[in-house]
Amino acid sequence: MRKNKEQIWVMILRLALAGLFIFSGFTKAVDPIAWGIKMDEYFTSFGMSFMHPYSFYIGFIPTIAEMVLGFMLLFRIRVKLTTIGYLLFMTFFFFLTLWLAIAEHLEVHYGYHLGVVKDCGCFGQAIKMSNLQTFLKNVVIIIPTLILFFKRKSIPDIRLTVFGQWLFTSFWVLLVFAFEIYCLFNLPIKDYTNWKKGENITQWFIDQPAQKEIVFLYKNNVDSTKLVTLTENQMMTITDQNPNFYSEYEYVDRKDSIIKKAIPPKIPGFSMLDTLGRDYASQLITNNSVVYVLFMHNLEEVNPKGIQSKALQSLVSACEKQNIHFVAVTNSSEAEIQKFISEYKITFPIYFNPIDPVKGPFMVRDAVRSNPGLMLIKNGVVINKWSWRNFPEKL
Repeated sequence: MRKNKEQIWVMILRLALAGLFIFSGFTKAVDPIAWGIKMDEYFTSFGMSFMHPYSFYIGFIPTIAEMVLGFMLLFRIRVKLTTIGYLLFMTFFFFLTLWLAIAEHLEVHYGYHLGVVKDCGCFGQAIKMSNLQTFLKNVVIIIPTLILFFKRKSIPDIRLTVFGQWLFTSFWVLLVFAFEIYCLFNLPIKDYTNWKKGENITQWFIDQPAQKEIVFLYKNNVDSTKLVTLTENQMMTITDQNPNFYSEYEYVDRKDSIIKKAIPPKIPGFSMLDTLGRDYASQLITNNSVVYVLFMHNLEEVNPKGIQSKALQSLVSACEKQNIHFVAVTNSSEAEIQKFISEYKITFPIYFNPIDPVKGPFMVRDAVRSNPGLMLIKNGVVINKWSWRNFPEKL
């Protein structure tokens, strides 16, 4: 009996579709916490808030399914069954994203309040897409999905027994699951956030104030037609150049001019407030120094092992000895901060970042996928990040 031989154009479609599913699954599996949050947003949007406690765990299912289907199609494992899985997967998301696109249109143009999720999260945080863009993407993807489904009998399976194919599939399931667990415990191996290593976060989150120039005008006491204009820097050195300046010249006026306009942050909402409401974010992040920032988005959920770890205590002590800033920031209230400081005998300042508990922006939560999580910032640039399991003991 003559075996089927896969046509070149069918193979190209198969490899492209497999690669797309693997990439899509990877962008979500690499950051399981973010995907769990997105799942929770979907449940809330569809009036299923009771699923909140299970959102994170349920989030593992589609990412594992997506990546495993991608590997199965890539290696031609149980092709007939795999293409059926692809069709079911894409059909579900085709109609889901169709509804999301329609719902968002009704909200934007007709004033409906449907609580629709604006960013689908189909590529995690790697690629942001509107619901309409996501639907159009699925329209394109479902075409090769249908082609492979109808051509499934002409695509031969890999040369393994049925047991061998299922064993191979089980291997990928375990591998993807282990990958997600690793990223969960040790931070994502690929960071798609604006807080990633090497990123200058001042342009994203810190307000850059306007730069002013002050010019002083003086007239000569002997000849009033002789005027002198001096900048602030020139005023500081004028007496060294001319010790008799103030006896020879009389102050007339000063003019303030803005030489550089204030630049608001691209993503507003990040602040580090003390008990008096003073914001230290700009001072700590943008000055020419090093600062360690401990992110604890919710003090009630902070892992005690992280805050009590010997590594953290050693690092705080080393920072104090070398006069290096070590601070923390949280979304929890002032009362919760004081309780936390008292309970764990905290010696470093904890600043407050106020947020809307529903709308966010959840910057403290998103900066480091760990509670607590640590970030080293130098001159506004993220140098390194650690989950509480991997806190450094030395500077």
